[in-house]
Amino acid sequence: MSDWTEQSSQTYRDIADVAVPRRQEMTASLIAAAPFGAAEPLKIVELGSGDGRLAEALLTVFPRATLTALDGSESMRAEASRRLALFGDRARVAAFDVAALDWWDRMFGADLIVSSLCLHHLNDAKKQYLYKAAAERLSPRGALLIADLIDPQHPASRTLAADQWDAHARQQADALGAPDLYQRFLAERWNHFRFPHDMDKPSALFHHLIWLRHAGFTSVDCCWLNAGHAVFGGFKQAGASAAPLRADS
Repeated sequence: MSDWTEQSSQTYRDIADVAVPRRQEMTASLIAAAPFGAAEPLKIVELGSGDGRLAEALLTVFPRATLTALDGSESMRAEASRRLALFGDRARVAAFDVAALDWWDRMFGADLIVSSLCLHHLNDAKKQYLYKAAAERLSPRGALLIADLIDPQHPASRTLAADQWDAHARQQADALGAPDLYQRFLAERWNHFRFPHDMDKPSALFHHLIWLRHAGFTSVDCCWLNAGHAVFGGFKQAGASAAPLRADS
């Protein structure tokens, strides 16, 4: 991920509330898909934790969980450390390079591995290797849940995703009373479906699900899809489902 710089991290922090389609809904869907009750003790590992917002939400919804937040950006780790300080020793923040292998053993014994808007920086082969490594290292009841950019396979679907992404960015900027953020979103050429970048390597949702199944997950599913972004994942146990849990409850 050599093209990602600290300036990229700052830009993302500046515009994420506008640039990520239905950000709160996407995060809530990922958390609600976790096959655990709120009172269960969990070991969670987050890949590409950014400024710690998802980690904060997970530690709040699951008050007996511990979480290791991994990110490659020094400034993002600093933000995450500040955000997660109130959770004390339940939260740890550490550096990693998602494309490397030296951090994989951090996944040993995890009950839940999550990643939001990170894994699309890996090529297809590295995604498959990571899914297999996660399946081998998760606890027997474990799950891998991902919120990420995907690759629409038909030109009509790609156009729809691009249009939806722009529309959501405008709506979210209007809701915040910050039209300048929408203009910043456009100026930064953040919509991958209009302005592809070599750093971004999204894959077809169908391929993700096949790779997860081949990696050893008993059940695979897509839980949410909008504007070329999806929440999907694999579950080690087909029946490892607790009572429905709302992330905003």
